[in-house]
Amino acid sequence: MTVIMVLLTFAIFLLIDYVRGQKQLAKQPVLQTANREAAARMVPAVVAGFQVPENLRYHGGHTWALSESHELVRVGIDDFASKLVGKIDSIVLPQRGRWVRQGQKIWTIFRDGKSVDMVSPIEGTVTAINEAVVNDPELARKDPYGEGWLVTVQAPDSKINFRNLMGGTLARLWTESSALKLHSRMPMTVGALAQDGGVAVDDLTAHMPDEDWAALTREFFLS
Repeated sequence: MTVIMVLLTFAIFLLIDYVRGQKQLAKQPVLQTANREAAARMVPAVVAGFQVPENLRYHGGHTWALSESHELVRVGIDDFASKLVGKIDSIVLPQRGRWVRQGQKIWTIFRDGKSVDMVSPIEGTVTAINEAVVNDPELARKDPYGEGWLVTVQAPDSKINFRNLMGGTLARLWTESSALKLHSRMPMTVGALAQDGGVAVDDLTAHMPDEDWAALTREFFLS
């Protein structure tokens, strides 16, 4: 009798384990679908022809910031800036150890003998510069969110700084507003903006006189 009870108990445990296993298998497609949806949300949104990655925060001067750790922040130019600037001759980046303030000059871009300053989205000490961009400035234009990043900053007040930046819906609305503003300044050139979710051409100001280029970029870059 005791043996029968042990076998029955063992059988019950096996049945419970089997039922649990079936439930886990049933959940897997749902989890896989959720993972795919999460991955899809990381694809940069295209707003008015310009890419706006969801995981970044943006300054009104068209620079971006990405928190890499508690205080370390990676910084670069956004897609709108890369297409507005066009072909870049050189970029002068800040020296390591320099303290930069949010909303103040952080680097200078040169094109055809003209220059424009851009402002920092974050405050702190420059810890590294992208030497690859120094050697090949076009990286900043061709891959502004990847290999074209510009500097990293040790930002002790990064949480406070990030409250002053834009993300999500606000960043998309701001990008759309920038595109509309640019269209009002350059109605013929911005006709080259792709429609139906396409991207803008690489060099929107290719045929603009140098003086006009300098004035326009300073207006958008808040410098």
